[in-house]
Amino acid sequence: MVVLLSRLPATECIKFCHRVVDGLCGREPPRRSEHSTTWSPEEWLQLLDSLSAFYRRAVGSDSSEEEVLGGLADVGSSHAEAVLSVLRARREEIHHALLDRTNSISSATLQDFDWQLKLSLSSDKISSLHTPLLSLSLDVREDAALRSVTMEMNREELNTLISSLEAANKVVLQLK
Repeated sequence: MVVLLSRLPATECIKFCHRVVDGLCGREPPRRSEHSTTWSPEEWLQLLDSLSAFYRRAVGSDSSEEEVLGGLADVGSSHAEAVLSVLRARREEIHHALLDRTNSISSATLQDFDWQLKLSLSSDKISSLHTPLLSLSLDVREDAALRSVTMEMNREELNTLISSLEAANKVVLQLK
């Protein structure tokens, strides 16, 4: 939906893109009232979302200028150059904003972990169980305090945890 930028003159496009980056960096984003005659409310939201996502993706994946221009193939060359010039000028600022956003999720960090695999042969309710259980112990540092978190999981719960961690890793890699 970045193609909607072509409705602005190239000089206004640069100002608009800087304002979008301002919004990404926690400052005041562009106002709808300033562009109410250019885009409908739906188009406005789509443009802001797609342009913000474009800048996050370009900085997060450390895209080259050729890759950025390739992603802007459906936009006119003057508008693509405007988007690229804003990216060049504010790449570091966007990168820091993405890092701050990621770090704000939690201040806790994993210091160490330990695991044990156990085989439950029976329980007080079932005479023959034969279920593998994983005991996972995590040492987590939050601020200056180190605390231990221990959990026991069956195979299904472990697979769910692994899937969640893989999804989180993909998100973190996209933000880099």
